[in-house]
Amino acid sequence: MAATDLVLAFDASSGKSFADAVRGDVVGAGAVEMCVMDTAVKEAAVARFLREHPEMEQAACDRPPLLGCADVDWSQIPGCPAGVPALLRGLLDEAVGPEALPVLENLLMNSVFHMSAVMPAALPFLIRLAAVPDIAVRPDLVGLLVVAAELSSSVDADERQVLLFGKDSDHPEREWCRAAFAAHASALRALLEDGTLPAGLISADDRQCLLRALEPQRCPS
Repeated sequence: MAATDLVLAFDASSGKSFADAVRGDVVGAGAVEMCVMDTAVKEAAVARFLREHPEMEQAACDRPPLLGCADVDWSQIPGCPAGVPALLRGLLDEAVGPEALPVLENLLMNSVFHMSAVMPAALPFLIRLAAVPDIAVRPDLVGLLVVAAELSSSVDADERQVLLFGKDSDHPEREWCRAAFAAHASALRALLEDGTLPAGLISADDRQCLLRALEPQRCPS
């Protein structure tokens, strides 16, 4: 894949996202260094979404999965454009959800293997949204939770992983995500035990990945 193709792959208008890449749908690990989206690109994608769906910006965050969303000071999170609540509300809309999802995913990721500082703040809402049985983007939300669980693991004990992912001290979002998973462990376990989950939606490996995110991690001394 050429470098120009990589740029297009992560344009929000393409319908692909960094989370797609982590799941192996867009690029391989060899292209990681080129797969970086800056804040200006993210802001432009959010602005385009809001222009196309102004009703999402005006709607209230009173649905149970989004309770507390309006109380988060999103503007204080580094690299977080305005409009996150509108994107989260959009996920609940059957028609708008598929458009909101890739824009939100790209806000939550800085590169293929690195989450942004927005991810820990969004996790509680993503967990609750993934539990909504009739939400159109439910499979994608479950996949996004698996991505967050996988990338929140500490890597300092493995030199090869440090080379690929960077030191834990340089990526505090990992620890913040682990704390978010722990704080909402009961909701995540309820999701995994939900009888309404379609068969095959969560593989055995993904289930174990999510459960590991709830386990205390001992940092190397």
